[in-house]
Amino acid sequence: MSNLSNKVQLIGHLGADPEIVNLTDGKKIAKFSIATTDRYKNKQGELVSDTQWHNVVAWNKTAEIIEKYVTKGKQVGVDGKLTSRSYEDKEGNKKYITEVVCNELLLLGSKA
Repeated sequence: MSNLSNKVQLIGHLGADPEIVNLTDGKKIAKFSIATTDRYKNKQGELVSDTQWHNVVAWNKTAEIIEKYVTKGKQVGVDGKLTSRSYEDKEGNKKYITEVVCNELLLLGSKA
């Protein structure tokens, strides 16, 4: 069960084309967001849609696959782990972000 201690699996659609960053040491990073939507009926019997956005980062070979095959609107499956980090913006304010580090990517939907 230790393999389940920090595991995330999501299926969603990209909201924009991935951002690809080539680092000076030859490594590559892909950054993108996917939307997942949960639909349910509330107490009044009305259908409710709840869309959540998830920040995803992928490294090296996975980033290369994303760069080549993944675009805005594409449906993907992501398997990875949650990480949190902080950084300072241009004004010096400390910002916090939680993102999924993608270990495996599954290309879904049509091939168009």
